[in-house]
Amino acid sequence: MLELGITQNLKIMKKVDFGVYLADPSFSPEDKIPAEEKVLLPKSQIEKEVSVGDEMKVFLYKDSKDRLIATLRTPYVKLHEIGKLRVASVTGIGAFLDWGLEKDLFLPFHEQTYKVRPGDEVLVATYIDKSSRLCATMKIYHYLAKESPYRMEDRVEGTLYEISDNFGAFVAVDDKYSALIPKREFIKDLPVGSHVTARVIEVKDDGKLTLSIREKAYMQIASDSDAVMKAIQSYDGVLPFNDKASPETIRREMNMSKNEFKRAVGNLLKMGLIEITETGIRLKQGE
Repeated sequence: MLELGITQNLKIMKKVDFGVYLADPSFSPEDKIPAEEKVLLPKSQIEKEVSVGDEMKVFLYKDSKDRLIATLRTPYVKLHEIGKLRVASVTGIGAFLDWGLEKDLFLPFHEQTYKVRPGDEVLVATYIDKSSRLCATMKIYHYLAKESPYRMEDRVEGTLYEISDNFGAFVAVDDKYSALIPKREFIKDLPVGSHVTARVIEVKDDGKLTLSIREKAYMQIASDSDAVMKAIQSYDGVLPFNDKASPETIRREMNMSKNEFKRAVGNLLKMGLIEITETGIRLKQGE
């Protein structure tokens, strides 16, 4: 059986001037094989002498005329696999990705999570659309693996592939494992497509990872305190809001949660470096 999008072993049933016809090894060259059960491997792909009856490992996809075709090349991603591909071109119907074959892989507009440009590297999965064509999608959630080798407090890296106002930031750890940075932990202004380094704070029963891009509180407080000091200095020594400001203001101005900001301010206060006023925070005189 010929299967689109995967690598399989097929047998040479017939040689012609422009290549060889292949079919499932269960067939014999003497059989009357239906046209839909045969596929052409073009002559340009064949680098050595071959004979009828030989088996060859090939990948099946569709050419520019939408005909099933075989190749000896291995694409960068196969059916239902995930990988980063370079955008070769963008047209009025979508983008085309370089996946290592003669014909580029189509990425429809409706499968893009943001507008891509030529030269971009995008994380995609491959699927077969309603027209039986191989296509790419940036909506990779359902293609990610759930059983990772990581445990609590492990450091991981991955690609941020989607941001949800309700849930937070979705990350593909190692570009293959399913993970989420919850909204409460996602405070940096990172765009989709960003490379993320994070800490595992939970491994769920189904194997999905929960991540944080913040350190533990006792480790984070020093860097947060430095950030607050720099912010005060950037306002000529007087920050125009204090730790009673709204969480939205603190997140917008400091890229911190309110609790993290209050801990940092408390630390600076304990060190005698700042004073808190009714309307802001200022450096102590002489500091």
